[in-house]
Amino acid sequence: MKRSAFALAALLMGSGLLLATDWPTYRSDYSRSGVSPDPVPASVVEAWSWQSPQPPRPAWQGEAKWDGWNKVFDMKPRQIFDRAFHVVVSGGKVYFGSSADDQVRCLDAATGRVLWTFHSEGPVRLAPTIREGRLYFGSDDGCVYCLKADSGEQVWKVRATPKDRRIPGNGRLISVWPVRTSLVVQDGSVFTTAGMFPSEGVHLIALDAATGAERWRQVQTDLPAQGYLLASRTSLYVPAGRDNPAVCDLSSGKRVRVVEGAGGTYALLTDDLLVFGPGKTGQLGAVEEGQRDQLATFQGNHMIVTATRSFLHSDHELTALDRARFLELARERKRLAKEQGNLVRKLKALEKKAGTEADREAVKLQLADLGKRIDEATQGMDHCQVWRADSIWPNCLILGGDMLVAGGRDEVAALRAKDGTVAWKHPVHGRAYGLATANGMVFVSTDEGTIHCLRAARTQAELSPTPPDPDQPTRTPRLEAVGTVVANLEGSR
Repeated sequence: MKRSAFALAALLMGSGLLLATDWPTYRSDYSRSGVSPDPVPASVVEAWSWQSPQPPRPAWQGEAKWDGWNKVFDMKPRQIFDRAFHVVVSGGKVYFGSSADDQVRCLDAATGRVLWTFHSEGPVRLAPTIREGRLYFGSDDGCVYCLKADSGEQVWKVRATPKDRRIPGNGRLISVWPVRTSLVVQDGSVFTTAGMFPSEGVHLIALDAATGAERWRQVQTDLPAQGYLLASRTSLYVPAGRDNPAVCDLSSGKRVRVVEGAGGTYALLTDDLLVFGPGKTGQLGAVEEGQRDQLATFQGNHMIVTATRSFLHSDHELTALDRARFLELARERKRLAKEQGNLVRKLKALEKKAGTEADREAVKLQLADLGKRIDEATQGMDHCQVWRADSIWPNCLILGGDMLVAGGRDEVAALRAKDGTVAWKHPVHGRAYGLATANGMVFVSTDEGTIHCLRAARTQAELSPTPPDPDQPTRTPRLEAVGTVVANLEGSR
């Protein structure tokens, strides 16, 4: 695949250029593409790891096991935005917030050494955003913060709603209007939300990025706001927890529409599609720009999209699809289905008004032909698969250069995007729910509160460590340092 196919999303965010090696917001950009032009190393060793004193404390423990009313079993959790400390990377530094101790930390990307910490008054559940030397984030305390990225010094702090009311939540006092979405910083504005109880009002807010002054505010009373915001040049996409995302005008915050689907906080914005889920059963829905209804659905948890391929990530497999052909067939099927619906209504009208038998038979023949063509389009979509690979790493997925990296339980793996073959696997401490790549390094965040930094292996000795002494007892290594770094710095100086 051509390098340029991956470069645009990482090089452009908002109206400003980025360093290609940075990962300045969750999943690299405001499309949440999970794509970087920087190649993932062909083989890796652990450079360092950082261990939190406490594991993350997610806002939601998981979905009910089954929906008896609708007879849906083995349900997927749909609100999984804060199961790990998701990192952003900029200027040789790593930044992340904590739902365990309410802090934001800055680490040296080369060594893992803590450079500074900042305390908020509530859990920081979502990754911060870096923009022009400043770090922006929100907290369950109901406030939005702007810090100097190099020092952690506070530039401004704004309470997102006029009132400061606190309630018990997740074992501590939080605002009635917690900031449970990420921040988008674009065109001199900071966009965020505050509130998760529609009856109390859920605020969608734009602030001046330099001063924190309010630019506009909209209040919705029917949907919560939880998860990572997405943005195009004209629209803001607001995840709504278990509900479906709302599309709002970026210049005013006014709602344009709520798209159809099965809900969830995972979302991806491509040039022409919003993909989101995972619904109750691990299903992603795709909605075209300007539309409300779905173009197609996919059985899976995540997706990576490039100019030529869509990589579909499910519990047990990773599949590469011919993106252009799939979309062509999906649009054709949708057009035919709409035509089919019109003919069904026409047939009902003919039957109701006692139309002639010839007229009714003509419509029935058209319906039969349409049904056949819809089946052909559906079968064609099923044959758009380029390759399929077994996967035991279902928790997260990114693309660096021409290498996919997937996170699983106690392990991450890199797979070649051209054919799905495994390039390397590496152990981690816990379930890997967060991935980022920058400057030739891969950063892994787990539900145990561990952040691993993997770098390229420089010597054969690094890839083939000395075997253990059989006369010595073996034990499983575990990070025991509280809030400290365990590092392999031999090639990092």
